[in-house]
Amino acid sequence: MASETVENYIKALYTLCQESPSGEAGVARLAQELGVTKGTATSMIKRLSLARLVKSQPYSGIALTAKGNTIALDVLRRHRVIETFLVRTLKLDWGDVHEEAERLEHALSPRILDRLDEFLGRPSTDPHGDPIPDAAGNFSKARSKQLHQCDARERVRITRITDQNRAFLKFVADNGLKPGVGLVVQSVSAQAHSMTVRAAHAKPVMLSQVAASKILVQAQTPQNR
Repeated sequence: MASETVENYIKALYTLCQESPSGEAGVARLAQELGVTKGTATSMIKRLSLARLVKSQPYSGIALTAKGNTIALDVLRRHRVIETFLVRTLKLDWGDVHEEAERLEHALSPRILDRLDEFLGRPSTDPHGDPIPDAAGNFSKARSKQLHQCDARERVRITRITDQNRAFLKFVADNGLKPGVGLVVQSVSAQAHSMTVRAAHAKPVMLSQVAASKILVQAQTPQNR
């Protein structure tokens, strides 16, 4: 098992590369994500490159190698299985489990991870809707879009909340905006950069474009309404 520091870098790189249109991450953004200096991040990238976990060239972005990608998916699997256990079994609030999982993910052995995954029924997503890779690193990729891309009167179902900040998770939960919930876009204001949505059995809520971009949805069908 890689060291805790290496795993943190690899996981952060995986997330940043997934978010980047180029599929690469920058050193400055990586340093910001991990709360370290740019020089510290640069030194670690050199180490990871020598270990053949990342590919990095001067004046270009950083990408994970196949080996690095495997480690990243393993860490994400541990993190998301732990989050699911903490919410489902220990009944912790979904806004509190991210930091707890950050601490526990490095100590979980493959044997205990698999037993925990089995105990939970091999879930495909965690409480926030993030996909959980299986032991081989495979996971389902839902065809989703950001809520702010929807038009007025469109009916959608929430699949994922991408911002795991405690305050934001409390906000969406208080308004009934959790994965699996169906909602209708009541109105869109291009001038105010906002939209009003309504979940079933809940009051309408106005969202800024920034907030709506953190909620992923997919079109409702007769089967999932």
